[in-house]
Amino acid sequence: MRPFHLAFPVTDLNITRSFYKDVLQCNIGRSSDKWIDFDMFGHQVVAHLVEENDHPATNSVDGDNVPASHFGIILTIDQWNQLKQHLQQFDIKFIIEPKIRFKGEPGEQATMFFLDPCGNALEFKAFKDDKQIFAT
Repeated sequence: MRPFHLAFPVTDLNITRSFYKDVLQCNIGRSSDKWIDFDMFGHQVVAHLVEENDHPATNSVDGDNVPASHFGIILTIDQWNQLKQHLQQFDIKFIIEPKIRFKGEPGEQATMFFLDPCGNALEFKAFKDDKQIFAT
């Protein structure tokens, strides 16, 4: 499998650098005064400085208002639990608290949503069985 690349807008590079490096523990790659490359679990995510950040709309998913625009990583269940505990040490405010979604149904998953310092929604999820990722 090849790593994905995702670019997203931010309004403050210094706060973004600190959050992704210190809180999410991403390594920093190339950067400039307008953007920063991060290694997020082997994937390249790039923060681009913008003047304004519009907050995304939401959709209802299993009873939660999920930000329509979001990104994250599908972790192992152990990685997900470790990240959840790590984020709680930083007093991260979750927009959707860590939980099991679609419990007992196809696609059952552990999920949590929170915002980075510039308002980008992040979702980290895990499946007991990766074959459930695309289950219908």
